[in-house]
Amino acid sequence: MLDVEGGTRDEFMRIMRHETGHAVQHAYQLQRRREWQRLFGRSSKRYPEYYRPNPASKRYVQHLRLWYAQSHPDEDFAETFAVWLRPRGEWRKRYAGWPALRKLEYVDELMSEISDTRPPIRSKERMEPVNRITKTLAQHYAERKAKYTEGLPAIYDRDLRRIFSDSPGHRNQPLASAFLRRNRTEIRRMVAKWTGEYEFALDVVLGQMIRRSRELRLRAVGGDRQLRIDFAVLLTMQTMHTLYSERRRDWIAL
Repeated sequence: MLDVEGGTRDEFMRIMRHETGHAVQHAYQLQRRREWQRLFGRSSKRYPEYYRPNPASKRYVQHLRLWYAQSHPDEDFAETFAVWLRPRGEWRKRYAGWPALRKLEYVDELMSEISDTRPPIRSKERMEPVNRITKTLAQHYAERKAKYTEGLPAIYDRDLRRIFSDSPGHRNQPLASAFLRRNRTEIRRMVAKWTGEYEFALDVVLGQMIRRSRELRLRAVGGDRQLRIDFAVLLTMQTMHTLYSERRRDWIAL
């Protein structure tokens, strides 16, 4: 998958704060409160298998990748809680002027209210214990790969020709496909950082572009640094185009 969820200390702590939000919500049954429902929605809403986020929205905090707060009311609360919980997070300053700030203020008020009370739910029941799991890791990752490769764009010729050349006068220049293979990891990581996308999904698009560049016999003309930047912008554009398209609903999978 070219990615390890929680593979760095910062990302691991983000996930732990998020999951703590779920635990607090359900232990105190916060989703039953009228103000909670007004701000986040109904927890009973069916979890989608896929969701289509709006990256420009300021109604949600931005914490985990892929605008995860927009996937479900429970995830919206958990993400808001995680941002509130982060030490020295300066969330008031970070989200000043955003509608999401009211959610953060509500969480702040709510935690002050319940901090000295015992939660009504104190069950120690184990959910999905390991000894009951029958799916192998191979099956799990095969399913994830299938989800993240479904519906990806396949037509890049015009955009590739804007960066690389098919002019006979440049036939002695390096092949664009070779340039992209050589810089594949750096470009993929750069765009993943910009967009928050999974590197595996980006690498699938990159692979398609490399194959098409080879078929078109395109040449890499110019300095490597500028070509890397130009291509990274193209890959970002293709990613965002897919994000806003109707087909995107079949691409971000929970």
